[in-house]
Amino acid sequence: MSEPKKMLNADEALELLLGHVRPITEVERIHTTHALGRVLAQPLLSSVTVPPLDNSAMDGYAVACADLTPGGETRLKVAQRIPAGSVGHALERGTAARIFTGAPVPSGADAVVMQEDCAVEGDEVIIRAVAKPGANIRRAGEDIAAGSEVLSAGVKMRPQEMGLIASIGLADVPVYRKLRVALFFTGDEIVMPGEQLEEGEIYNSNRYTLLGLLEGMGCRVADFGIVPDSLEATVEVLKQAWHEADLIITSGGVSEGEEDYVKAAVERTGKLDMWKVAMKPGKPIAYGTVHDTPFIGLPGNPVSAFATFCLFVRPFILRCQGVEKVTPRSYLLPAAFDRSKVGNRREFVRARLEPQADGTPGVAIYPNQGSGVLTSAVWGEGLAEIREGSTVARGERIKFTPFSELLG
Repeated sequence: MSEPKKMLNADEALELLLGHVRPITEVERIHTTHALGRVLAQPLLSSVTVPPLDNSAMDGYAVACADLTPGGETRLKVAQRIPAGSVGHALERGTAARIFTGAPVPSGADAVVMQEDCAVEGDEVIIRAVAKPGANIRRAGEDIAAGSEVLSAGVKMRPQEMGLIASIGLADVPVYRKLRVALFFTGDEIVMPGEQLEEGEIYNSNRYTLLGLLEGMGCRVADFGIVPDSLEATVEVLKQAWHEADLIITSGGVSEGEEDYVKAAVERTGKLDMWKVAMKPGKPIAYGTVHDTPFIGLPGNPVSAFATFCLFVRPFILRCQGVEKVTPRSYLLPAAFDRSKVGNRREFVRARLEPQADGTPGVAIYPNQGSGVLTSAVWGEGLAEIREGSTVARGERIKFTPFSELLG
């Protein structure tokens, strides 16, 4: 391919990537207990009302407010006891019903007085509070109305979505099948943990970082391991990968060095649509296709691989999985540092929130922002963005994106 006249900026690169997404369309039904992290393929409608009946929000006594004495105590006979799971009978005037959290409120009662405001003497209860109609009653359908849509397609399910699905009685749900990702690494200098390091070698930390990121996103990963630094070996593994995967991800080998073969191998087996992004860390990030399978080549430096995955691969995978909302939440917060140097690339620095003199949080950055300093990603709580051509003055508001928004 011909070299681009200029590098894309981070926004342009993400737009290009998302413009090439081909979402998974195959649907499978899975048990609701296994739905964590999966993406809903169809809207879910409720066939039931939740809660199905007016019920008590706490342990206490169901009463008719008209029976209560304003500004004084009221003595009522306890005519029935209604535990959760039971249905009482209509409340007679001048009586109260002992009721427990979640139990249906009997007809004729329009409030529940908490037990802390009551005293019991024999078969009577002394009400020492004045209740207003509706007090401590959860109304039928206040959560979900029968026939309403409770979740839309494209929602990635968390524990709370699982609970919501269970609350409408669904034992299984339709989800898109898992995305199949082929992963491999290049570099004759990298070896696996547990092996003896020889002079000039380093451990392959990227394998563990990327496996964790992909598995955290619910992908089905085919790990092809470390590929020798040769064009033939790289081409061969690409041919194997495109048969098995919806997406191919590599780490290393996309720079311009004589021993970087991934770029050339992709061009031999497919094409590159993007190569290099004006950002730091992670300039050498590539996108293309191997035959008809999308390919993303990440840098080999550990922080660069981590940051580019969070910023580009994560939203690409989410959109492939059928998720509509892929933009992470970010916050404008005051910087707790100064940066006078003006860069020509957008920087994504490892940062965390630390209290300032007035107690409000400020964005502090790790002192060594080198692309090989993986401890900065462990120290940090997110990425702070310093736009190209700009400086940062202490107290100036900058964009901070927590890792909680960039992982999974």
